[in-house]
Amino acid sequence: MWQMGQMLLQLGEPALIGVLIIILVAILVVALLMLKFARLWLQAYFSRADVRLTELIGMWLRKVDMRTIVLSKITAVQAGLQLTTRDLESHYLAGGRVPNVVRALIAADRANIDLSFKTATAIDLAGRDILDAIQTSVNPKVIDCPDPKKGKETIDAVAQDGIQLKAKARVTVRTNIQRLVGGATEETVIARVGEGIVTTIGSSITYKNVLENPDRISKAVLEKGLDAGTAFEILSIDIADVDVGENVGAQLQAAQAEADMRRAKAEAEKRRAMAVAREQEMRALVVENESKVPLAISEAFRSGNLGIMDYYRLKNIGADTQMRESIAKPKRPDAA
Repeated sequence: MWQMGQMLLQLGEPALIGVLIIILVAILVVALLMLKFARLWLQAYFSRADVRLTELIGMWLRKVDMRTIVLSKITAVQAGLQLTTRDLESHYLAGGRVPNVVRALIAADRANIDLSFKTATAIDLAGRDILDAIQTSVNPKVIDCPDPKKGKETIDAVAQDGIQLKAKARVTVRTNIQRLVGGATEETVIARVGEGIVTTIGSSITYKNVLENPDRISKAVLEKGLDAGTAFEILSIDIADVDVGENVGAQLQAAQAEADMRRAKAEAEKRRAMAVAREQEMRALVVENESKVPLAISEAFRSGNLGIMDYYRLKNIGADTQMRESIAKPKRPDAA
């Protein structure tokens, strides 16, 4: 130290001032760093969270929220969980919600649910709310079927007697942590329960059976194992309300009768048109044959097969026939 002082004296006063400025700047930088990290480090130290100062500097350089990591580790240590700073920091850098995962691990530990840090972070990175899943696993929640948010209030189904029933159900579910990764969501549960209700009502002989025993819908739906492949375990299915809707069978029968009547009218119109066409065809044949009579008469006159008296008798017969037809025809009301 004495030799360094001698060297500084030999360099002169300007060099001495420069060295002192550098030392002061270094001391100031160290002091600022200590002020920046000292509070979190002391907080972690007295909480026995084992967070080193170098780890805080590294998190600062990597732009990691130091306060979130330190407070999460303190919370985990105080709850008796063994989590490292590296694990928490890596999950933060991966885009995970570190406080949410720590609280979920604490809740799972208190409820004796087997949940590892790796599984919790995987569920969190998959976009699922791991804390809500743990809470639902401890305290089951109720799902409305159908979901009112979708704009439909009831599940409509028709019994075999044609009467429509409008049902509402409430499904009590509990999260299955083992199937949470890759398991289907609430929408799948609602869709499956709705399908089961429609099938059960549709298989009923009459709507009265459903109204008398609504619980048979719950039993039939539960027996189908609708929670397979989902992230939930169905505890119960309760029919909240069943209302009678329209008589769909009668409406279908009325529509079928209307269609049959229209088809019958079309067939009758077709037959009438064919009869009119046939009548006109026959009249044309009559007119054609009548036009041949004068030619036949003239030919008979020329050949001598018909005389004058025969012709007059023929005319008299025609006049008598016309008179009988006019007498036999009924008189129309509008005739004068």
